[in-house]
Amino acid sequence: MTIKEALQKLEHFCAYQERCHDEVVTKLYSLKMSLDEIDIIIVKLIEDNFLNETRFACSFARGKHRIKHWGKIRIINELKIRHISAANINLALKEIPPDEYRTTFDQLSQRCWENLIEQNPLKKRKKFCDYLLRRGYENSMVYEKVKELELSK
Repeated sequence: MTIKEALQKLEHFCAYQERCHDEVVTKLYSLKMSLDEIDIIIVKLIEDNFLNETRFACSFARGKHRIKHWGKIRIINELKIRHISAANINLALKEIPPDEYRTTFDQLSQRCWENLIEQNPLKKRKKFCDYLLRRGYENSMVYEKVKELELSK
């Protein structure tokens, strides 16, 4: 495959949805491109604004929070796995308004608490906490909420 063909293919790949550099490099490796060709294509994609890590991080954070209801810890970890810089991660987290974050957390925790059909209160508490911690919410928020829900029974 020539550089021009690969570039065209990657432009479509990046135009379809926001991509991080790692995803693009992986795609180029799957197209059997050499390291020099990969560098040329990456530079061209950045120059033409098809590839932008800041834009990717912001879009990722907004989407994962609004659609999958992930907490900040999970979003941070997922962005780190994709080798996004700390500065871009901080910008991305600012995309989630604090009131929206809290509302999502409250709705998710309320729904989780009501759907747990565990008789043993300790097991119910553990399942509830594990679920929200796995979703990436902060320890303090989770433990504060579980106390609040136990008192409201």
